[in-house]
Amino acid sequence: MPIHTHPLRTLIDSLRRDTFFLILLAGLAVLAIATRRPLGDYPALVDWPTIGALAGLLALTKGLEMSGAIGWLGHRLVGAMASERKAALSLVAASALLSTVLTNDVALFVVVPLTLGVCRIAALPATRLIVFEALAVNAGSALTPIGNPQNLFIWQQSQVPFAQFVLHMLPLVLPMMAALLALTALAFRSRPIAASAEHRRRQIDRRLLGVSLALYIPFLAAADMHHAGWAVLAVLATFLVLRARVLAQLDWGLLLVFVLMFIDLRLLAGLEPVRDAMHGFGLDQPKHLYLAGIAASQLVSNVPAAIALAEYSRDWRVIAYAVSVGGFGFMAGSLANLIALRMSGDRKAWIGFHAWSVPFLGFAAALGYALLFWLD
Repeated sequence: MPIHTHPLRTLIDSLRRDTFFLILLAGLAVLAIATRRPLGDYPALVDWPTIGALAGLLALTKGLEMSGAIGWLGHRLVGAMASERKAALSLVAASALLSTVLTNDVALFVVVPLTLGVCRIAALPATRLIVFEALAVNAGSALTPIGNPQNLFIWQQSQVPFAQFVLHMLPLVLPMMAALLALTALAFRSRPIAASAEHRRRQIDRRLLGVSLALYIPFLAAADMHHAGWAVLAVLATFLVLRARVLAQLDWGLLLVFVLMFIDLRLLAGLEPVRDAMHGFGLDQPKHLYLAGIAASQLVSNVPAAIALAEYSRDWRVIAYAVSVGGFGFMAGSLANLIALRMSGDRKAWIGFHAWSVPFLGFAAALGYALLFWLD
């Protein structure tokens, strides 16, 4: 008889192995002593609309993933690849497109395993492909408010309409994607590859697929109207009744990480020496804010950078550009980079990643600067 691990036990085991969570937890302990703020104040430090929107998106994307539809589409795509260059362009473009609606992390969870499978069959350069897919999800996810956690936070904080956010990011994302696709075409050869043999029939849970798709647009509309709390309750209740296993496999640990991130960063921002230092950077000036966002992303990744900068400025347009650009460069710039390199299984993948990502940061930073301050 198979032994089923209790979801709570699985969550605890996962958190015990999550280095980032443990760092945040240790930071909370230190900050609690330093600030002496009552524990009852901590829930007010969390941006609950952002957490609600993230929880709903995680549930809906998990539903799509568990329905089997994404895997089926991926394998259909594989069959159409005829050369190394076309395979690379297809996978990079697919990564970027998926990241606009499934978030950058989820896009990687879909595309990277598929890439590794294709590379085993066709002897493609797996590490280089995964590096370019990491760059692609950083670029593509910048387009929409739901493409990545930092955009989700900025969108909920700014309360701008979905379409307005997209229109603001479009001039940055289109040239970045054009440059990335051109770079992909240069980095991969045109040699023919054998068609993938993995076309085994895949079962699709049509009911789960239908429910996930049916809830997606109403959820986004509700979040756009600032009703993310009620919307996520409706989504979770629907899955609880129809497919409880979706909730059991949801990444609840990621939500806890974001809750801790809000508390830690806002406690830190409340310390007088930190506030004095941050005010000394002149973050009220858009150019300083833009450069600070890129630099902070390189040090702590772009999600914490967005949360921290929001404590000192409400200029969402500049912050959104800064943390989107900041996802490139060093691998710490975005959690998606770390996920992709970890999934590659290549301990030296970080070398190839930086060889492509650091120069791309220079291009993206100059592009964002020009769009914000020269062409505006």
